[in-house]
Amino acid sequence: MSQTKRKRTTTLAGEEVTYEVARSDDATRPRIDAGIDGITVVLPTTVEDDPETILNRNVEWVLEKKTKFDRYRDEIPDRTFEAGEQFPFFGEDHELVVEPRQKSEVVDGMIRLRKSAVEQSSVERALRNFYRREARSYFTDRLDHFGDKTGLEYDGIEIRNQRTRWGSCSTSGTISLNWRLLLAPPEVIDYVVVHELAHLQEPNHTDAFWRLVGEQIPEYEEHAAWLEENSTQLVFSEDDL
Repeated sequence: MSQTKRKRTTTLAGEEVTYEVARSDDATRPRIDAGIDGITVVLPTTVEDDPETILNRNVEWVLEKKTKFDRYRDEIPDRTFEAGEQFPFFGEDHELVVEPRQKSEVVDGMIRLRKSAVEQSSVERALRNFYRREARSYFTDRLDHFGDKTGLEYDGIEIRNQRTRWGSCSTSGTISLNWRLLLAPPEVIDYVVVHELAHLQEPNHTDAFWRLVGEQIPEYEEHAAWLEENSTQLVFSEDDL
């Protein structure tokens, strides 16, 4: 999604709120995104709606999300990116090890990074590259699995690091998934995968959309709630904020 952002400040119900305005080629209608990184009013490139008017129409929701994510920021893991530190992988903590080996992989419950990869960059970058590689492989497998079950065909996959979204589905059929989902439990990943696949058939969050999701993931509400409540645990570094 192509976006140009501008930061602004307004007052909602007596409380100062800083937010960003983003212009998006993919957006079909104005919306408000709320996350750990803050509040964003997303506008289609062809729409001239006033962002403050949109915020004021949703003032209670905006302030509720702001309070929640202000609290979440205090819960973000303080990562040092050193050997011996614990990092999530499929929802379970794994000790980080740096050692001479052919490739970085998970062995015996540990994330074992290739020493030469760390020496060529850093622990943080080598670990990020490991996650992205594993994410592409695993997410593709799950998309193919649920695509076969539902008969829904996607055009391609992009591995991204969206700050406010775990996934998206373009009008051309390309599904983008956030590599940091690999830190979450497998059932949560499956929920996001099916959610985005369902958009191939139902672009909006209609009753038909949720029925389609529920046919494959009956506990989807539980997994969506997990993502909302545990999003801080999926923060990899300050670059994600």
